[in-house]
Amino acid sequence: MPYVEVVEQQLHDGFIYNLGLQASQQLGYQARFVETPNKRIETFMQRGRIHVICNSNPQWMADPRRYHWSPPLYEEEDVLLQHSQRAPIASLDDLLGKVIGTQLGYVYSVPLMAAFANQQITRQNLRDLGSGLNLLRKQRLDAIIEMRRPASFQLARQPDAPLQISPWVIERYQMHCTYSPKLPVSPEQLDRVLQTLRDQGVISRLLGDT
Repeated sequence: MPYVEVVEQQLHDGFIYNLGLQASQQLGYQARFVETPNKRIETFMQRGRIHVICNSNPQWMADPRRYHWSPPLYEEEDVLLQHSQRAPIASLDDLLGKVIGTQLGYVYSVPLMAAFANQQITRQNLRDLGSGLNLLRKQRLDAIIEMRRPASFQLARQPDAPLQISPWVIERYQMHCTYSPKLPVSPEQLDRVLQTLRDQGVISRLLGDT
């Protein structure tokens, strides 16, 4: 959350759920939500097992040219969650030699990915954000990389936790929806629906930004 709430492998709430319902209803379809591992997303998209992914960015796909991308719908940014007793991390240099919690299969900023590849920073993939926060409380990680909205959501639910968000923004980027080549409507139709929801402020409200 606030993007997804999954209970027993079923999507129940969150921005993606509500956006999917609104967009599909306007197109005259009934949305069905399919939990998909990151490593299978592109295969499922090409086969048409899933038709749309939101909360996406072209740099996260191996070959973004294979897909149609919606207009930019909102912005996100990668930030660091830290233990409150640690000095705030203010730059990439501050991360050198540290162990950072990451999400399996996620692609981060180019300088950060290079530092992982060169083993200047140790990347530790986490099962989920909850388990990562537990390791962070015990100071078994130096920081966790997370999108700002989920990080802020978790901290708001745990106001007494000894955790904080670093002031350094690792990367800011536009978020889109990605369409399968087997999308059952024209990409332009879905573009118009999503752009209208954005321009009318519906997406900002669903995100809780307004």
